Amino acid sequence: MSEQADEIERVLTALADPTRRRILDTVAIRGEATATMLAAELPVSRQAVAKHLALLDRAGLITSYRDGREKRYVVRAAPLAATAQWITDLAAAWDARLARIKRIAEAMDAGSGDET
Repeated sequence: MSEQADEIERVLTALADPTRRRILDTVAIRGEATATMLAAELPVSRQAVAKHLALLDRAGLITSYRDGREKRYVVRAAPLAATAQWITDLAAAWDARLARIKRIAEAMDAGSGDET
């Protein structure tokens, strides 16, 4: 598998979980957040939030930096943009296939000479 395919797989795996999507949304809205801040807004423990953050970090969707004793997380948009582009390209390919099938079906129907 290519590096881009690996990245897309990691992003889709990370986004498959609703808690991780909510964490990502919250960090994006706030601009940055700590695990403690996120745990206060979610129905999961701080330890669970930390595990979700680690997976989001491995997927490249967030990055962190130290601010004193706290670790702050910020969203990285590049992997999301690459995944969105892949989805757009995939949708366009399917649209082209379906349009071709439609043209073939219409040509077959017109060629049958069957008037109803």
